[in-house]
Amino acid sequence: MQDITLQALLEAGCHFGHKAERWHPKAAHFIYTKKDGIHIIDLVKTKTGLEASAAFIKDLAAAGKEVVFVGTKRQASGVVKQEATAAGAPYFVERWIGGFLTNWDQIKKNIDKILKMEADRASGAWKKFPKHEQVKMGRYLDRIKIYYGGVLSIKAIPQALVVVDVKKEEPAVREGKRVGVPVVGIVDTNSDPTPIDWVIPANDDAVGSIQYIIHALAAAYGEGKALWEKANKEEAARIEAEKAKLAKAVPEVKKPADVPQSGTMAGKEEIVDNKDKKPKSRKLPK
Repeated sequence: MQDITLQALLEAGCHFGHKAERWHPKAAHFIYTKKDGIHIIDLVKTKTGLEASAAFIKDLAAAGKEVVFVGTKRQASGVVKQEATAAGAPYFVERWIGGFLTNWDQIKKNIDKILKMEADRASGAWKKFPKHEQVKMGRYLDRIKIYYGGVLSIKAIPQALVVVDVKKEEPAVREGKRVGVPVVGIVDTNSDPTPIDWVIPANDDAVGSIQYIIHALAAAYGEGKALWEKANKEEAARIEAEKAKLAKAVPEVKKPADVPQSGTMAGKEEIVDNKDKKPKSRKLPK
């Protein structure tokens, strides 16, 4: 995984919190000091939280689990989309879709519908509709993909969420807690860290801070996913080798020698001949 240092966190601006009057009392344990009316975050705890979160995400990805990155605020959307796409992870950068976790069955139907519409458009199946209907369907598909585009590859309910601003993304955090999905969150000094399972105390407004943290988490996901794919390839190769070994071990079955069957003409002739033969008369002794 990426080597996380205090110097890099400092240069990224992860230590700047909010104004002291906007602080959340439950964030006091990771506030280092106050300077010029602004709270300063303890970067030692930031480093510890980021390393633990990255290890957790890597383990999930290595087990074939999905992790959804959520960052819909202006400072985070571009970074989250870029890093998640590079790592092959699903993401939300426009807005959180309500019920994504608590109403997964319906969300999965919507995803399947979008994928089918995309396949039909690509294959030319829409040509049977009038031109104006094709235009309407295309506009609808393009509009709904704005919100669903980052999660079309997901097949099952995700096993974790990565949230940039836990205060802004409160609906996602709330759904995660309701269904038991762990939440990895960047928690600033104005946020309550209590609902977050994996807390990363850091500045959630500065682009540099978001970039550094999300890059580390996405890289961990990518490494875990690579391990999962490698394990699958090795397992597939092992199964093929076992099949080939079994095929060589089974002896070739030889065909039995030609034996006249009861239904053949020769067999019938024998039976007829036997019937035509009369039993020899035996003379009884006088």
